Amino acid sequence: YSLVGLRAEVDFLLWLLGWTLEEMQEFSAAVNSTGLGKYLKTPYSYLSLSRPSPYVDDHQHADQEGRQKVIRPQSPDHPYLVVYPFVKTAEWYQLPLEERQRMMNEHFIVGHRYPEVKIHTSYSYGLDDQEFVLGFETDEPSRFLELIMELRHAEQRPYTERDVPIFTCLLGTTEEVLATLGG
Repeated sequence: YSLVGLRAEVDFLLWLLGWTLEEMQEFSAAVNSTGLGKYLKTPYSYLSLSRPSPYVDDHQHADQEGRQKVIRPQSPDHPYLVVYPFVKTAEWYQLPLEERQRMMNEHFIVGHRYPEVKIHTSYSYGLDDQEFVLGFETDEPSRFLELIMELRHAEQRPYTERDVPIFTCLLGTTEEVLATLGG
């Protein structure tokens, strides 16, 4: 695989994990009050909460994503992060739970073929414009690409209303990210 890309400006994604909105607001205020703050823009901001998935009750495997109540990033083992908002169609929620569960089980089977891609699902219902925020950590972007290509053929795909914009990032500490900005 080779990468092709063109960027007109320096972009970065700040992935905040916290216990309260106040904690996140304090951090944002501190960043904005720095000399760099006047140059920062927030074109996207996704607010979501972690909670156990309703589809993993009978689903068992190593690392059991979907059951955790706290997101625990895996970096530096997985230096790449892909984040995007996700919205299902109204028709999805009108399907019987058993039907949705069957399709999600197929989704899980596909995901298990890519154990090096770690998923973090968080929920935004009523908190933000999307229903979910999906974060994927991986050590190889090509494996994430293959996973998503395979999922495009899965039965539940027509029930996806929106899953863009997608942000692909290199994970880094605050200091590492600041260094890329010249600070």
